[in-house]
Amino acid sequence: MSESRALLRRIRAWLVFFIVCLVLSGVTAFPLVTELHLIEDALNGWASPLADAFPGLQEWTERVRTGLDTADERFPFLLYGTDWLAFAHLVIAVAFYGPYRDPVRNIWVIEFGMIACAGIIPLALICGPIRGIPFWWSVIDMSFGVFGIIPLLVVHRMIKRLEALTAPVLSARTLPV
Repeated sequence: MSESRALLRRIRAWLVFFIVCLVLSGVTAFPLVTELHLIEDALNGWASPLADAFPGLQEWTERVRTGLDTADERFPFLLYGTDWLAFAHLVIAVAFYGPYRDPVRNIWVIEFGMIACAGIIPLALICGPIRGIPFWWSVIDMSFGVFGIIPLLVVHRMIKRLEALTAPVLSARTLPV
């Protein structure tokens, strides 16, 4: 197998990993009310040692679950916003099919993803306090950008190598005059 084929396979494997993570992140934004009930039950049951070690986690989970229950009961249209959040994750995941097909030509999608990952940090630092989000939760949100950018940086570097391997070699005879 040639070096460029092996590189293409590794790029595609990383992209599949990234796409799957985006899809999972999106899909989990649909059933938030159910998820919060499950998390709260876990913190009161089998995960109680975790709740004991981090009492703020249980308090925050209860507050968020109460808010979601209230919104679901009295203002269900508010949860439509999280449906759009989920949809956005799924649409962004589809965009990464372009680099899967032709990484060199669609490297801009990788760069867009890296910018989006970097943008998570100021968003969390600015909007978190405005919305009353505990700082430790904002750190968790920021970690999505930090951990998300890692595979994109790896893929970006590999695409640049693939581009160098597959670029046409220009000789003095083929240079435009």
